[in-house]
Amino acid sequence: MTIRRATAADVDPIVAMLADDPLGAQRETPGDPAYLKAFEVIDADPHQFLAVADARGEVVGTLQLTFTSGLSRLGMTRATVEAVRVRSDQRGNGLGEQLVRWAIDEARTRGCGLVQLTTDASRVDAHRFYERLGFTASHVGMKLSL
Repeated sequence: MTIRRATAADVDPIVAMLADDPLGAQRETPGDPAYLKAFEVIDADPHQFLAVADARGEVVGTLQLTFTSGLSRLGMTRATVEAVRVRSDQRGNGLGEQLVRWAIDEARTRGCGLVQLTTDASRVDAHRFYERLGFTASHVGMKLSL
């Protein structure tokens, strides 16, 4: 299994993983051309890395890593991990941990001083997973739908 930058050909398998859970099933629409447009924006941005886990030519996992420069903490760059998914037939074999550890290593390589993420309040298993990897619930996340 290798972790690599996603290509346009990976968009459909990524969206299938995003839609393959109770939350994603309510908000994703596989096959919509909007996903390819979004991919083009992500792919063109040097502060974004849409990663896929590739096992023998099949996309079996994904995450998005965003690098944010800021003035606080002496100008520290932060890495934000988003949309971590593992294909349903690959869950439970350590692939999710491998993806997140890769993201942490990539953040270090790029000089980040912090890795952050949000996870839906209903994803109790995910909370335990991230805590096991050393993440702490240090902030309260808020959203405003537009």
